[in-house]
Amino acid sequence: MADVIIEYCVPCGFRERAVELQEAILTSLERDLDSCTLLMGDHGVFTVSVDGETVYDKDEDNYDTDEIVRTVREHL
Repeated sequence: MADVIIEYCVPCGFRERAVELQEAILTSLERDLDSCTLLMGDHGVFTVSVDGETVYDKDEDNYDTDEIVRTVREHL
């Protein structure tokens, strides 16, 4: 079991994207997770971490929901 955190920039308007990603992760991996949490941030942040390890960062990776879900699955 793992904890997933999606941190997103509130002033940037990333909430909808974060909620959609959370839904995709839960739809695919809910039985394998302890939690899937949204964390509000700022300064353009949009990251996904699994048990404290960043597995997606919008500054380094292209945004693709399916790819992010696959990456999260690989880190479980």
